[in-house]
Amino acid sequence: MKKIKAYERLLNYVVVDTPSDPDATTTPTTQCQFNLANLLVKELHELGVENAFVDDLCYVYAQIPATKGYEDCMSLGFIAHMDTAPDFNGYGVKPQIIENYDGKDVQLGTSGRVLSVKDFPHLANLKGRTLITTDGTSLLGSDDKSGVAEIMTMVERILTEDIPHGKICIGFTPDEEVGAGADHFDVINFGADIAYTVDGGEEGGIEYENFNACGVTFEISGFNVHPGSAKNTMINASLVAMEINSMLPSVETPANTEDYEGFYHLASMEGTVESAKLSYIIRDHSSELFEARKQTVKHIAKIINEKYGEGTVTLAIKDQYRNMREKIEPHMHLVENAKTAIRNEGLEPLVVPVRGGTDGARLSFMGLPCPNLGTGGYAFHGPFEHVTVEGMDHCVNIIIGIIKEYAKR
Repeated sequence: MKKIKAYERLLNYVVVDTPSDPDATTTPTTQCQFNLANLLVKELHELGVENAFVDDLCYVYAQIPATKGYEDCMSLGFIAHMDTAPDFNGYGVKPQIIENYDGKDVQLGTSGRVLSVKDFPHLANLKGRTLITTDGTSLLGSDDKSGVAEIMTMVERILTEDIPHGKICIGFTPDEEVGAGADHFDVINFGADIAYTVDGGEEGGIEYENFNACGVTFEISGFNVHPGSAKNTMINASLVAMEINSMLPSVETPANTEDYEGFYHLASMEGTVESAKLSYIIRDHSSELFEARKQTVKHIAKIINEKYGEGTVTLAIKDQYRNMREKIEPHMHLVENAKTAIRNEGLEPLVVPVRGGTDGARLSFMGLPCPNLGTGGYAFHGPFEHVTVEGMDHCVNIIIGIIKEYAKR
C-alpha cells in the first residue's frame, strides 16, 4: 500500500476548521476541534494503533508498544496541537501548491496579497522546492497541523518499516493557541518519560529556552470635575495612564528587542477621564531580570499612588509560564540526540531561544521534559504562512532519527 507523505496529510488537515477562541470558557474552546481529533483517531486506528482515543476535552492519546527487546528504552513522546490561531481568519482554508518554486514573489490567489521576498528573504533559499501557501484569505494552519502531519507520518513509517524503537507515545492537544493546550494534558497516563513538542519553525530547529512570562494590568481611577474648575482637583485617568507608560523604558518593547532581550509590551489600553486600563505582557529569559521587571511595575504603581492618592492605581500581576531551560538542563540528552538526528539529516541544528511560550514549557514543569522541534513552517498566524514539502520530509526524518538514537540506549 502506498504510504502517505506528510504534506498530503497536511492538505487533508488544513481544510478542517479548528480555530480556537480566546474568549470562550469551555474546553475545547471551539467544538470544531473535535472534527480533526476524530479524524486523527480514525486514521490511527487504520494504521494499526488500536488504543488511540480522544477524551471528552478533545485531547488525543495513543501509544505504540516497544519493539521486542527494546522495552527498557526510555518511553518517548511526541506532541502537537490541533487548533489554529484566532489572530487571523482560520476558516475555509484553500491551500496553494507551487511545484518547483522559482524563489520569487507569489500572488496569493486573487486576494491582492503577495508573499514577497522583500518581506520574507528566506524565500530565495526555498527555490526549487514545492511550496504550500494560502490563497491570501486565511491562515494556512501549518502551525501546528504540519507538526500533526509529521507525527502521523512517523507513526505510519514506524509501523511499516523495520525501525526498532522503545515505547512511543502520541498526543494531540486543543487550544494551544489560546494558552490552554497543557491545561488538561494527562501527563501520567500519556506514558512517556520524556517528550518533544513538534511545533517550531524552520526544519532543523530545536528550542529548549523560552520566556518567563506574566500579564500586568493597571486599573486607574480618576476624579472627574468640570474642566473649567478642575485646577488642583481633576485627576484625568487617561493622562495618568500615559504617565505610567512613560515611566517604562521606551527601548524595551518588542519592536526594539531580539534574541534573549526581554520587553514590556502594551497589549491594550482604554480610558476616559473617570477610569482607564493598561494591559501589558512582560517577558524575559532571565529569571532574575524577569523578577526585576515585575518590581519595576510595582514601583511605578507605588509612585503613582503616592503622587495622586492611594487607590488611584490598582496593579494586578498574573504569572503565565516559566523558562523551561531549568527543567531541560538535567535531561540535555533530549537536545543532544535531536542535534545528532538533525545532522544525520544533512542539516545544521538551529538552536534558538523561543521569544514566546510553548506547551512544552508548561509540560516540562508538569514533570514531562519537553523541548520543541521545527516543523518546516514559516510566517505563522497570518495569510503569509507557508511550508515546503521538502522541509516537512526533513522533519519526519528527524523525528525518526531521534527515535533511533533512543533505541541505541
